[in-house]
Amino acid sequence: MAAPASSGIPEHIEHRITTPDGRTLAVAEWGDPRGVPAFFINGDPGGRILWPLDPTLDVRHGIRRLTFDRPGWGESTRLAGRSVADIVPDVVTMADALGIERFAVRGASGGGPHALACAALLPDRVLRCQCVVSPAPYGAEGLDYLAGMTEGNVAAVRAALEGEAADRALCEGLAKTMLAQIATGQANLLPEDSELPESDQEAMKVYQALFAAQLTDAFAPGVDGWVDDDLALVRPWGFDVADIRVPVWLQYGTDDSLVPRAHGDWLASRIPGARVEVRDAGHIDFSRLEEEIAWLAGKGA
Repeated sequence: MAAPASSGIPEHIEHRITTPDGRTLAVAEWGDPRGVPAFFINGDPGGRILWPLDPTLDVRHGIRRLTFDRPGWGESTRLAGRSVADIVPDVVTMADALGIERFAVRGASGGGPHALACAALLPDRVLRCQCVVSPAPYGAEGLDYLAGMTEGNVAAVRAALEGEAADRALCEGLAKTMLAQIATGQANLLPEDSELPESDQEAMKVYQALFAAQLTDAFAPGVDGWVDDDLALVRPWGFDVADIRVPVWLQYGTDDSLVPRAHGDWLASRIPGARVEVRDAGHIDFSRLEEEIAWLAGKGA
């Protein structure tokens, strides 16, 4: 169904797809309907309301952008106790329902592990995988997971390790604060203990309208999706990144305080044949979107 532009959200197509176990998956479609299908997997918090600021970007490069609410976010039914790998059958369900055989995936931040899951477990369907500022698995050998991480994210990881009740209390408080900040037009939607580099603070100002629209929609049913994402990230992911055989472009920043560089270095050392790019940047860097979208479409190395 077509979705008219409202609240600054560009026109796009909305899909509601039923999984074999009866859940609903909410999917949004943007860009070139005849282009290379690409699932864009958002970070936390967030959902399917995820479009490029330049509305011509996907069309110019021939990308059919597919975004979706992970279970518990926005209009997708919750799947309590899910693992990172549980995203894979949902992506297969969406692709099959939309008549898509092969596709690219792009995951950023908390969406990065989910994109890597698709790359590892769907080698015959994933064309290529772009993984941006992704955390490594919790408890990964040789990685001090919390080192260099801002206090806000350290608190979130510790709450997730404590269990659902602790994590839910934290997420509910954060969501309430974020929605209040959105209502007053603030650009920085993160809590005070999330100390960000100046580059990230500036990026949040530029993308304030997009982040505000995305979070307002994503938080509409509550924080189940956020809680389940947090818990999944500190549990076994359900796959090994060393098994990935599709092309991967791994990107991360030297100044990232939300997902420190060491996480990217760990992934880079274990994903076979990955193209690795370490940028002089923080967590939010959209300076190379032209090249990134072109790569997802199969252009360039």
